Parts: sequence; structure tokens; C-alpha cells
Amino acid sequence: MGQFVLVCYYKIMIFKQLFDTKSSTYTYLISSGKGREALIIDPVLENVNDYIKLLKELDLKLVKVIDTHIHADHVTGASKLKNITKCSTIMGENTPADSVEIKVKDDEYIDLEDIKIKAIYTPGHTSDSYSFLMKNHLFSGDTLLINGTGRTDFQNGNAKDSYNSIFNKLLKLPEETLLYPAHDYKGEKVSTIGKEKKQNPRLQVNSVDEYIDIMNNLELKKPTELETNVARNIKLGIDI
Repeated sequence: MGQFVLVCYYKIMIFKQLFDTKSSTYTYLISSGKGREALIIDPVLENVNDYIKLLKELDLKLVKVIDTHIHADHVTGASKLKNITKCSTIMGENTPADSVEIKVKDDEYIDLEDIKIKAIYTPGHTSDSYSFLMKNHLFSGDTLLINGTGRTDFQNGNAKDSYNSIFNKLLKLPEETLLYPAHDYKGEKVSTIGKEKKQNPRLQVNSVDEYIDIMNNLELKKPTELETNVARNIKLGIDI
């Protein structure tokens, strides 16, 4: 688990990067520190008690929780966090999760006190995938990973959409933009757009067709509890 504090524009911004070892999921806790309001991105159900403990330690009030997409490899903690803290749940408008309170559109902003987080529709890994940009911090979900990209072979995934989301949206951000993915399997915590352009092996292609060919021939195993996880996550983690 990694966690640290950033200083931005002469105000203390609290930014915690938390790691779930079972699913290799990164969860992010953000607060401007100003009024003690906080937001969590991609919470894992089994770790909700740890999040609550951390919020209390930092004297923060959770007001919003975001899922970047319907996950297949773990169950979201969104509903449990809402039940405990009365926070609002947020996803992109393309989500199949009807119980989400706030559905944001492409280019719409989420406010957290004096912090603004921009929603960017980035389908490909799934049809409901969104990335979220906070100043120079990009929370890319499973769309763009460190030295990789999100698989596109289930949940209405589409390799061409993935290419367009990455090359025509995310890679057009400033190269110094910090990349924080929803997963990493090799201990990497952060990258930059510039670094991924130069070093990410899946991005060293000359055409959309070449990228599609790579993605359609990965031959990856599917998560063992895919169907159950997806069904629960459509209900924001409620047991079925």
C-alpha cells in the first residue's frame, strides 16, 4: 500500500494510493484538505473497513465514490461505503448500473470542494469505461495501464474503441500528465503519458489494425469469478 501527501497551489491536497493484493487493484483517496471532504475512486469491497479507518485517522468525510467501470476481477465497495458514510455514488452515463446516483457525461466535471475532476469517456476495455482527470493526474481505470492496456475480450469490449480512446484522447494529454491506473501486476505505482508513448509495448503500433491484431490475440485467462463479480457490480457491490 502506498500513500503520500501532495502540496498544490499552496494548499494541502491529500492523495492516497492504496493497493489490494488479491486483485492487484489500486484505489485512490482524494481530498483538498480544505473542508475535509473526500472522494474515493475504485474501492474494493473487502477493504472498506480499512478505508473507513483511514478516513477517521485523517479526519475526512467521504462525500463521493467513483467506479471507473463495471469491474470483473473484484467487487466494488461503493454500496457498502454509501451505507456507512451516506456518500454519493458516481459512474459514467454509459454504465448499466441503474442504482448509481450520479451518472456523468463525457467532459463533465465532478466537484470536490475546490478540486475539479473531468470525466473522459474511454470505452474499449468495457463499453462503460471512463477515465478521470484531476489537474495533471489521470485516473485511467483499465483503459491505459503502465506498460499495457486493458483487455478488450469481454463486457462489450472492443479493440478499435480501445485504440481510439487511448490514441485519440488519453495520449493527446500533456506528456507530463501523471498516469494512475486501476491495476498493476508488477509493482509499478505511477507513470506519465510521455513515458507510455515511448515505452508501452502495446502502443508501439503504426495503425489501428495492428493494435486490434495485438488485442485480439492476447489469449488471456478470464477472471475466475467474472460472472458473479459483474452481476454484483451492476448493483454496486450488493450481494445477489
